[in-house]
Amino acid sequence: MTDQLVASRSRVHDVDALRGFALLGIFIVNITFMASGYPGNLVIDPAYTSILDDAVRALSDVFVDMKFYLLFSFLFGYSFTLQMESAAAARAAFEPRMLRRIGGLFVLGVLHIVFLYAGDVLTTYAVACMVLFWMRRVSDRTALRVAAILYGLVVASLLLGAVVMDASALLPSTVEAQAHAERATQAMLGGWGEIIGAHLDGLGLLVLQSLTLQGPTALAMFLLGTVAGRRKLLADVHGDEPILRRIQLIGFPIGLAGSILFTIGGGVGHVLAVAISVATAPFLAAVYIATLLRAMHSPRTSFIRTALAPAGRIALTNYLAQSAIGLLIFTGIGLAAAGTFSPLATMSTALLVFIVQLAFSAIWLHWFRYGPAEWILRWITNAHRPTWRATRLNSNPSE
Repeated sequence: MTDQLVASRSRVHDVDALRGFALLGIFIVNITFMASGYPGNLVIDPAYTSILDDAVRALSDVFVDMKFYLLFSFLFGYSFTLQMESAAAARAAFEPRMLRRIGGLFVLGVLHIVFLYAGDVLTTYAVACMVLFWMRRVSDRTALRVAAILYGLVVASLLLGAVVMDASALLPSTVEAQAHAERATQAMLGGWGEIIGAHLDGLGLLVLQSLTLQGPTALAMFLLGTVAGRRKLLADVHGDEPILRRIQLIGFPIGLAGSILFTIGGGVGHVLAVAISVATAPFLAAVYIATLLRAMHSPRTSFIRTALAPAGRIALTNYLAQSAIGLLIFTGIGLAAAGTFSPLATMSTALLVFIVQLAFSAIWLHWFRYGPAEWILRWITNAHRPTWRATRLNSNPSE
């Protein structure tokens, strides 16, 4: 019995550690938009055009951009099955619990957009999760087919757009974009009124992106994660499975080639480059999962799971905290540093903040069962206030 409990907790830590790793990649992407108005306008800040600046941006394009939200979405779908198991174990009706959870996630996302960061993903996840909730009883085959169709439609629409549409005609010129970016950066230096106004001004673009790109691809990954959760593909990993090595051997060259083409092709400002990235990013995301699982189950590098799992266990709190920290560093509400960080300084800040979050998460979970945001969402989900303080044997931390 004891061995089963230890194995169960180890398996949960695998999922949490993967989620913690995904948090780092998401923050590296998000902080670039928090630090300056230039990335959001698809132009480079003329103050940062050195070889080093270009190299850091290229590094992010190749290994980070458009990959980690896919990983996080896959894990969200996997955790959906854990929510179903949790409801069954508690002998509670799953439907009202999940609907309350989705509603709570959406409200948190709206508050996040208004007060912290306009590039929110929680609202998109909440809407996509409603579709996942509606499809919860479909067979694995149907789920996989729908995922493939959704993802294929996104890639096809991007390719079609690249062929038949001149995207440059729809975008402002470089001079106009740089002027917009400069004004956006200056707006970041204002107080609450200016910050909230800027966040609300970006709602149209957020909705458009969610409907055409992020929402459908996230839902596709939700479905893949749900199938993986049903089959408990992450529930009995030892790190030496042949499939993990095959994923690395196949996924890395395809994913890396697509990322390099995405970078050479101009990144997110070019439709064809985005299409290539969307088509190949799942391969690199799969490689990250396989590589991390192998590392976490190697005696020499098992400390990686120990370091990452606490952050992933309170991922929602850490995600919101990252936005709050970005707000305090870059806007007029805090240090007003918008536009003053080079790409290297921005990425270094993300890494430093994440390291602090790793330590904080481990300390926090020594005393408390949930992060503050998880505690609120769990209260909403279960319709009663959960226990706050930690106990010696915590409940399933991935619920």
